[in-house]
Amino acid sequence: MKDKPNEWVSISDLMAGVMAVVMLMLVLSVLQNKVAEVKREQEKNSGYAAQQQKLNNLMHDMQKEMTDQGEDSLVGFDLASGKITLKDKIFARGSACITDQAKDALARLAPRIEEFVTGSSNTQVFVEGHTDNLQVNNPVTDVVRFCTVYDDNYTLSAARAREARKLLIANLNAQQSHRVIVAGFGDSQPLNGIPPGDERNRRVEVQFLTHAAEN
Repeated sequence: MKDKPNEWVSISDLMAGVMAVVMLMLVLSVLQNKVAEVKREQEKNSGYAAQQQKLNNLMHDMQKEMTDQGEDSLVGFDLASGKITLKDKIFARGSACITDQAKDALARLAPRIEEFVTGSSNTQVFVEGHTDNLQVNNPVTDVVRFCTVYDDNYTLSAARAREARKLLIANLNAQQSHRVIVAGFGDSQPLNGIPPGDERNRRVEVQFLTHAAEN
């Protein structure tokens, strides 16, 4: 007598096949999501890299312009970190007032600031004031003479950064100007390898930042 086919084995095989298909579909779905995620990351990084390249080109252009105008003694450039330094001679001694020569230099930088800020909504500029560690002995209250009032290195450094910012944002509207931010660090951040009392610590640093676009 011929044996009957085992129906349970057939059903079992069928279920196994269905489960295999389901698992394959799940794996494909995960892989598709992963590929999409990688592509998004690549696109984001590509955009970020493009912005960084634009910043690098902008820094080179600014440096060349300052050198051509003989103003490289007023402004230093750190291309690797996207930062320029307004040196102490930008300002009158013990003052937040900007010298006439320095005003011309900063006026030439203003269109570059505009180009950077308006080129992408993912950009910011930090204008940061620094001093040496020589302390302020007497509060300064003559605004006309010193372009600010100050009673310590923090308020002096912030005032210098603020005065520089006024010239740097000359071509920006009010909303764009919000991305150019002032900070005063006083004598808390001397330059690496430079004694805290060295005059080279008296500076305003303009840091250009490009943020990766959010998903």
